[in-house]
This record gives sequence, structure tokens and C-alpha cells, in this order.
Amino acid sequence: VNTGDKVRIVLHNELPESTVIHWHGILVPNSMDGVPDITQPPVKPGETFVYEFVARETAVGMYHSHHNSAFQVTHGLLGAFIVEPKDASVDPAFDKEYTLILNDGPIGQFTINGKSFPAGEALTAKQGERLRIRFMNEGLMIHPMHLHGMPMQVTHNDGWLLDQPYMCDTLNIAAGERYDVIVEATEQGTWAFHCHILSHAESKHGMFGMVTALVVD
Repeated sequence: VNTGDKVRIVLHNELPESTVIHWHGILVPNSMDGVPDITQPPVKPGETFVYEFVARETAVGMYHSHHNSAFQVTHGLLGAFIVEPKDASVDPAFDKEYTLILNDGPIGQFTINGKSFPAGEALTAKQGERLRIRFMNEGLMIHPMHLHGMPMQVTHNDGWLLDQPYMCDTLNIAAGERYDVIVEATEQGTWAFHCHILSHAESKHGMFGMVTALVVD
């Protein structure tokens, strides 16, 4: 959505258990915050709840369940929620944009955008393009994301533009955090891009889990 938009989202619960939606990193009225027994009753199976608010400020947020969340969120009740600025010139210039939602669970699954390697899709770029990559950690653990071959310039933390962007090749992303980075695709080839907690990305059988690739043509 864009800054100033009125947002209306209807939750109809077809799960066999209660749920709610919390707008993580988004400024909303207290009654719309989506926390059971604090701001609203849990939405029971078969019930409906309507969330309405104005997207007041630019944000890089997430939406997710806040009820039995260690189970519901790790099983996929989540997503990205981005409020774009009215003036796009405040953001760094880029040619392509990717959002990478990191997730994990109590039975050892590690995913990027809901898929474990090799089922996910690689990021692609032409040599010389600038990529904006948005990381969002919806999991229970930290995930230091490491790109081979090229550095990342960190421009935003939790949606806020940094006064002093900085360079890194490994970016530690805690549960609930969001980061924006710019990658200049200077080097051709297929480059590994993975969580550097190695048990989240490799086993004796090879790479798995929280692994993708950046393919630069």
C-alpha cells in the first residue's frame, strides 16, 4: 500500500483453532493491533474480524498470527506488509527488488519464502544492475545471511533509513527484524546466498534449507 491509504482487511477464520492478525512494524490503532486477550478476543473457527486503519507512515513490516504463534507462524501464517513512501526519491536507486522472508520451526525446517533449497527460486540480475533485497525474519532463531561474491550495503533497519549505510557480507537478522540492502551485481556467475549458521544450510548430504542463489548474467 501507499502512505495515506485506508486499509481494510477481512479475516475469516477457517482454521480448526483460533487466530488473529498482528501488523508487525506498522503503526495502527490499539484496537487493530491483533493481540488476543489484550486488544481483541481471539477469532474463533468460523468467525470473522475486520481490521481497518490508515497507513500513516512509510514502513517495511510483516503480518502474522499472534495466537499459538510458534506453531501458526512457523507453518506459514505470515507475509510482508510494505507501505511505500509518497516520494520514492527518498529511497536508494535500484533496478530490481526482492523480499526474502526467513522462517524456521521446531522440527528443523528452514525456509526462504516458504521453501527449502533446492525448491525455491534464485535471484537474478544483469551485470551492473542494482538489487534491493528486503530481509524479514519471521522465525524463532537468528539468521546471519551471507552472500558470496559481492558485498551488501545495508540501507534500512526495521523500515527506517539509516543515517550511515554500511557494507557487509554477512548480515545478522534476529527474529522480528527487517533489513533492506542494496547489492550491485558486479560479478557474473551463480553465487551462493545462505544463512551462515551452517546447520540451517548444510548437512552431510549437501545444501538444504535456508539457501538460495544470486545468478548474475
